[in-house]
Amino acid sequence: MDEAAAIIAATDYMTLATADADGVPWATPVWFAPEGERAVLWLSRPEARHSRNLRAQPRLAIAIFDSRVQSEDAAAVYFDAVAEQVDDGIGTFSAYSLEHGRGEWTHADITAPSPLRLYRAEITDRWLLSAGARDRVRF
Repeated sequence: MDEAAAIIAATDYMTLATADADGVPWATPVWFAPEGERAVLWLSRPEARHSRNLRAQPRLAIAIFDSRVQSEDAAAVYFDAVAEQVDDGIGTFSAYSLEHGRGEWTHADITAPSPLRLYRAEITDRWLLSAGARDRVRF
């Protein structure tokens, strides 16, 4: 497993950085599941600030890192992406969730009357900050 994949596999949360139509930024952590090497999935309420922001401006940035390590051991993965609410992918999200002890999810969990929806971010660019490194490198 390469370093970026190891960081992703060892981390339960990613931070979404979104902006509203006026460019006002907002950052929030969400549980996530990778979908291959070029997408990530998460569940959110459509009325959450970051979800509203994504409807207005679907471009976002994502950071995945372990905040429990010392600064000299810090490693992170950064993504530029474009996100949208989706109806497919709950099987992938559920399998990853079960692997990480978070429980099973079904299509009923992301459709009315459930308050949650599934979102996918398609990764357009990505960087890796290795432990002990000074600079991020595109990968």
